[in-house]
Amino acid sequence: MTETDVDLGTVTAPSGMLVLGMAGWIDHWPHVGRPLSERARIVIATGGGHLHGPEDSEPSGWMCEAIAVAAAADRPLQVRAQTSTSPFDGEPTIAVLEVDLGRPWAGSDDGEPLQLGDLPVDRCGMVLGDAQALDGFTGLDGQSTDGLADVTYWGKYEEAVHAQFGGDRIPQHPSGHGPRGWLDLPLVEAEAVAEQLRTWTRDGPGNGLMVSVDAHTDFHRFNRTSWSHPLLAGAIDLDGCPILGLGWDPGDHSIRHHGERAHGQAYPATLEARAGETVLRWTIPPYDPDL
Repeated sequence: MTETDVDLGTVTAPSGMLVLGMAGWIDHWPHVGRPLSERARIVIATGGGHLHGPEDSEPSGWMCEAIAVAAAADRPLQVRAQTSTSPFDGEPTIAVLEVDLGRPWAGSDDGEPLQLGDLPVDRCGMVLGDAQALDGFTGLDGQSTDGLADVTYWGKYEEAVHAQFGGDRIPQHPSGHGPRGWLDLPLVEAEAVAEQLRTWTRDGPGNGLMVSVDAHTDFHRFNRTSWSHPLLAGAIDLDGCPILGLGWDPGDHSIRHHGERAHGQAYPATLEARAGETVLRWTIPPYDPDL
């Protein structure tokens, strides 16, 4: 497959601790033990490595996981991806994620990579950023950070609802595809609009419309910023730090990564040397139909 290098911008880690983790679980760490930053500080003291919850268990399916490493606290950290073409939908997918950590290489003289552990591809995406800032991340079921929400609708009776109520096309994919709806409504108004659509459809043509109200959580904010990016990558500011979110195409995920750790679909993270500096590298091997 042809690979392409993509610049994904920069993140910062003013705490000196950088985390790459499963986005659907970032706000779940306090429920399985200590906060993410405390867990990261402990593992970084021994050179960095894999975090999972709960602490007194083995890594298991459908649970929070992350890689934590030391990073320079005083400079932006460059993030890159090498992509390959999905064998299923022809779209670019991440084959390698690299982050310059701004620290000199402290491994072996021959530059042998240091193994940190492995991570599955979360169907909800991945998040990369400062461990301390991520302690305040509001996830899937969190509260709106600004009191606003987005309403979208799609399905069998989409055209009938659009004729009655309106709503703009909201592209949620680089191709321009997406549902209709309204962005940035006050949360109470958003809930009222959604209920009006559900009631009108139920009392009129019948079941056949999907309606979603997405509060402006941090999770939803970086999803929004990723809608037009070929790799579904987007950045938000969190506690003064740029945080990078990486989405995953649902179709590609369902074939290549579905089952995640529960089915052995976890991929290696390493520290590697590049021109005397340390790089965090997460490698997703090509699809093997026999696995």
